[in-house]
Amino acid sequence: MKINRIDHIAVTVKDVEKTLDFYTRVLGMEHEMCDGVQHALRFGHQKINLHTYKGEFQPAAQCPEYGSQDLCFIVDDDIEDVKADIESKGVEIVEGIIDQEGALGLMKSIYFRDPDGNLIELAEYCK
Repeated sequence: MKINRIDHIAVTVKDVEKTLDFYTRVLGMEHEMCDGVQHALRFGHQKINLHTYKGEFQPAAQCPEYGSQDLCFIVDDDIEDVKADIESKGVEIVEGIIDQEGALGLMKSIYFRDPDGNLIELAEYCK
């Protein structure tokens, strides 16, 4: 067997409206409803399913917890421009711009937190 890629992940959130605002307004993801009941955030060829309480959809992680995720997203834009854009939206940068080793090599990263405290990393691969 050979794994090809990640299709989606599920994140448990305290306040779905705050989460939707953050990921759509700050990160430009698109909100969609799956089967009319589950909120999801779509970007590229992936999505994040939102669980609005622990264990909302089964099967689920054994111990879902708010704010326990470290999520890294690759950007196409210059990381300096991305940092300025994120800061202009009132988001506090936790760290960066720093060098980081990604799945495909060296990248430049910034870090900040979403409304639940999940660590968000935005990164640009070095050319």
